[in-house]
Amino acid sequence: MIIPIRCFSCGKVLADKWEKFQEEIKKGKEPAEVLDELGITRYCCRTVMITHKDFIDEIAKYRRFLLPAEEREGAGKK
Repeated sequence: MIIPIRCFSCGKVLADKWEKFQEEIKKGKEPAEVLDELGITRYCCRTVMITHKDFIDEIAKYRRFLLPAEEREGAGKK
């Protein structure tokens, strides 16, 4: 799972609050209430937490197979 480490705008660390945020949301709490409890008050940080979508499982289906190093280096030399 790829989680937001820091806020993209202000740089505040958010990763340590991510799991607690997800647990409380799954229990049925409102996101605004959970963010208030976690002390996330800046609108930029709140946006990162609320809008994050984990796509790693979908992306992993379409991984590219990498060529061995010698094939990559010699590919254009023929």
